[in-house]
Amino acid sequence: MTIAFDHSYARDLPGTYLRAAPDPAPAPRLLVLNRPLAAELNLALSDDEARDWFSGAQVPPGAEPIAQAYAGHQFGGFSPQLGDGRAHLLGEILTPDGRRFDIQLKGSGRTPFSRGGDGKAAIGPMLREYLISEFMAAAGVPTTRSLAVVATGEEVWRETKLPGAVLARVAASHLRVGTFQFFAARGEEAQVRALADYAIARHYPDLAKAANPYVALLDAVIARQARLIAEWMGLGFIHGVMNTDNMAISGETIDYGPCAFMETYAPGTVFSSIDHQGRYAYANQPLILGWNLARLAETLIPLLDASREKAIEIANDRLVGIAGHYRTEWLTVMRRKLGLLGEDEGDAALADDLMTAMEGADWTLTFRRLADEAALRPLFDDFTKMEAWLPRWRARAGEGAAQRLAAVNPAVIPRNHNVEAALTAATDANMAPFHALLSAIQRPYTESEPYMLPAPTGFGPYVTFCGT
Repeated sequence: MTIAFDHSYARDLPGTYLRAAPDPAPAPRLLVLNRPLAAELNLALSDDEARDWFSGAQVPPGAEPIAQAYAGHQFGGFSPQLGDGRAHLLGEILTPDGRRFDIQLKGSGRTPFSRGGDGKAAIGPMLREYLISEFMAAAGVPTTRSLAVVATGEEVWRETKLPGAVLARVAASHLRVGTFQFFAARGEEAQVRALADYAIARHYPDLAKAANPYVALLDAVIARQARLIAEWMGLGFIHGVMNTDNMAISGETIDYGPCAFMETYAPGTVFSSIDHQGRYAYANQPLILGWNLARLAETLIPLLDASREKAIEIANDRLVGIAGHYRTEWLTVMRRKLGLLGEDEGDAALADDLMTAMEGADWTLTFRRLADEAALRPLFDDFTKMEAWLPRWRARAGEGAAQRLAAVNPAVIPRNHNVEAALTAATDANMAPFHALLSAIQRPYTESEPYMLPAPTGFGPYVTFCGT
């Protein structure tokens, strides 16, 4: 087949990228192809086409690979030039219903933005992104998707020698807060305006009619990101590296590096090996939401109003409201997870008090078992606080709560010990555990006992790595 690539980013935004070709994989081997996603994108790919096109072995007809420029605050420190150091955007495709998606290769070799890195990736981190992003999609969380992972037939060096791989990623776009920062830091207001116009046209077309489209754009990104982080929190998801270059303007989850899911509820949970201060701990994610959005607002100041003083006032008005906006979205998620119908003024206190009562218990299973006290009790070392809380919840939830809980709270998540077992086996050329886990997490609300159980005694402390 041929892929009908379009290249609106390259066409509309000159000066925001550099041409770069992926490295040809010497001995590509298709590990996994996301056939349902390919069908949704109207791509009737053969295995051979997926293997060659998504490994760099061949550039697909019509592709025009580029590496996008962006900057970013990484753990609070600003890097004025980052960019795609190991990724190549092949182009965009339009689905039959008119949606536009990027197809990008990740781990496909050096680009002009590589900064000394090898531009490659190992099998484990690429399959991790595939697993986690597919779970997020199944759970209804906005996310980039994984179309394929191809082993390259070459080895990469990290802590040790590992088999290499390339991920084919599908995204609504790869526009990031860091993309705006790259040009704002250089004082290139015309490029910032062009980026904003492109973002509006691609992701928020209705805003073009707003009195001030750029103020409306900031409002829209705040709304989408507040909703996204609330969804993360509801699942116990810890991104691990919430730098501004990892916040997508589209509102999708992007860049699954040292991410993981919290099992025992502890607000300070951190998994990333490089997050020594806990900046991106579970409980800090809503705070970083506001911090990152403040960085976006800074880049838009020249567009918000002709008067800089007025523009700053507009931005600050939005930023002050982020905490309340997030709180509203979080409470919406909690009402859903608690099986509550409608709204009650006591719902916030009910949710907050549950957080206090359940600390130390399994996050996922607690919500799943709220209506079954006999199954809930074994999750707690001390059930006293939960015992006092449960009657309040029962009185508020009413009839049918058990069915509502089962419909919205996953039975299966990508538990860390299962993910590690699957990735270790895949690194040793055994894909069977990966496919079994993938099948389970793609049906998150269906009980599958081997994948529901918490980590066995002796597993951990669990540490994740970024893979670069």
